[in-house]
Amino acid sequence: MRKRSSLLFLLLMASCSLAFSQEEAIYLTNPSFEDMPRHSKEPVGWYDCGGDLFPGESPPDVQPSGEFSVTKPANHGSTYLGMVVRDNDTWESVSQKLSRPLKKGKCYEFSLDLARSELYISLSRANNEQANYITPAKLRIWGGFGYCDKQYLLDETPLVNKHQWMQFNFKFEPIADYSYITLEAFYETPTLFPYNGNILVDNASPIKPIPCDEQVAEEPVSPQPEEPQDIAREDPPRQPASTPKPQKPATATQTTPRAPDPEPEKTIAGVKRSEMAKGQSIRLDKLYFDADSSRIQKESFSFLNEVYEFLDVNNDVVIEIGGHTNGLPPDEYCDKLSTARAKAVADYLASKGISRKRLQYKGYGKRQPVASNKTPYGRRKNQRVEIKILEMGGGDG
Repeated sequence: MRKRSSLLFLLLMASCSLAFSQEEAIYLTNPSFEDMPRHSKEPVGWYDCGGDLFPGESPPDVQPSGEFSVTKPANHGSTYLGMVVRDNDTWESVSQKLSRPLKKGKCYEFSLDLARSELYISLSRANNEQANYITPAKLRIWGGFGYCDKQYLLDETPLVNKHQWMQFNFKFEPIADYSYITLEAFYETPTLFPYNGNILVDNASPIKPIPCDEQVAEEPVSPQPEEPQDIAREDPPRQPASTPKPQKPATATQTTPRAPDPEPEKTIAGVKRSEMAKGQSIRLDKLYFDADSSRIQKESFSFLNEVYEFLDVNNDVVIEIGGHTNGLPPDEYCDKLSTARAKAVADYLASKGISRKRLQYKGYGKRQPVASNKTPYGRRKNQRVEIKILEMGGGDG
């Protein structure tokens, strides 16, 4: 009898927990973007933001309509949302009111299926000629207090460059009680010029509350970051002494030794010289520092050596090393730390033999975020060092 009572109690608790979870979930209207396939008309249940932001530009599309040569089958249901970014610095977005507000201080998870169409043929807004809007774009998710109100960037994707449907998962923590959500197609950031691109959106999940228990190391706030230290040149590791093996005398039957393979082209973070342009920024993803410090961690040196080797071979390239932080510490602290880290990288490259005339450095603090500072994912993206190409031709070695 006692076991039966215990079992009933556990079932009751599980039922209550499930009911609470379902009650707290936030449901979107028409999450699969179902409607009659047609161009320049947002799906039912969604509000077009482009008409407010960019008068004269057309709304997003319900695809696959065959219009603009978009024929990819939906991943869920029959139709999906098609949005573009344009070369005249305009882009598409849709919005709706949530079934219940996102709550300040709570954490949520959410998913969407995203893809890129192989064809999205329309007129270029820059020159009125036919163009294929296929450059990869990304999706931004905003919270706000009204339709299309972009009060706070909840999360964003990397560039969506796959043609097949893929599920993208989001986690965010609102800083206010937002009752509206906006889905926005946007360019790669940072970008030099607006371009023509597309993104396809399908199968939005309910927005579910989750525990805010993700542990992410943050930059501690201190009065002043540690001063960068001089970095000595690295000596190659010593090899144990060994007795060389005697070489066999050459004979007439020996074949000519095979020529060694050519060395691979030098790059900065995988970017070749032929892929670079003046003004382009390249993120150094494999560069790590001690927390609250400009001291470069040991595992970063092999990556920085690749940067040195590129600059050593391409002695006409002049660069700026830019330091960036996340948005949590005070402005003064962020400026000092980002400058110290950029200087540490410049000092290291100079210690390897690169001319100081070719190395500029600057700390941008938290003034140029590329993602939300309110999510662990966004803070990791914002805390970075980038190399900007200032000149390609004319520097001395």
